[in-house]
Amino acid sequence: MGEIGREGNPEGGAASGRPGWDDYFLDIVAIVAKRSTCLRRSVGAALVRDRRILATGYNGAPSGLRHCLEIGCLREQKKIPSGERHELCRGLHAEQNAIIQAALHGVGVKGATLYCTNHPCIICAKMIINAGIVRIVVGGEYRDRLAEEMLAEAGIEVIRR
Repeated sequence: MGEIGREGNPEGGAASGRPGWDDYFLDIVAIVAKRSTCLRRSVGAALVRDRRILATGYNGAPSGLRHCLEIGCLREQKKIPSGERHELCRGLHAEQNAIIQAALHGVGVKGATLYCTNHPCIICAKMIINAGIVRIVVGGEYRDRLAEEMLAEAGIEVIRR
């Protein structure tokens, strides 16, 4: 059995026919991402501690506001490349929404693992560091070098699957 509080794959895998914990939660965030209202990239995230989901999030406009699916993408209209000028977007990132949902419902995330379909951007990385999240498991290809450097400096384990 793995360390207590870790969501690694000590159980499951090819021999048992069951997915290990990391694969299980990455499969879940892939489904969460389907709720995304972003026209550029669908991202899903979940905060997990002791193999229990604390909160999930996907990228999209704040609650009650019109989504890019309805009104179009400001970033596309302005031809802003991926990874630049994050402030010019109506949407919140999946990681932000997961942290906000936990806070909204009074759920602490200190010591949690973040599962995400993409590597966090620098803005999300800073939130993750200050929220006390200790581990990130990433299932996608998006890269943000500064975010990678800061997460490493903070001692947050990042695993790419």
